[in-house]
Amino acid sequence: MKNFNELKKKLLQDKTVKKAYGDLAPQYALIEMITRKRLKAGLSQETLAQKLGTKQSAIARFESGKTNPTLSFLTNITSALNGKLIILVR
Repeated sequence: MKNFNELKKKLLQDKTVKKAYGDLAPQYALIEMITRKRLKAGLSQETLAQKLGTKQSAIARFESGKTNPTLSFLTNITSALNGKLIILVR
């Protein structure tokens, strides 16, 4: 494989992989939105963690997708970034 996109394209040909990838898309989209908001605010993971009263490693685990955050955590992190968490069920 020459690059990530080629590997991704090949892997997504498998129906099981494609479904799993699709199932994770909303989680990674949320992580990306929050991480971008943190970076736009000029905050390090450490500074954001201090605002939340938690450790930098908790922010790193969230941003890497290695944890399944609670609704409370998501509400607190968006609030600390002067944002608002809105959940829409259709």
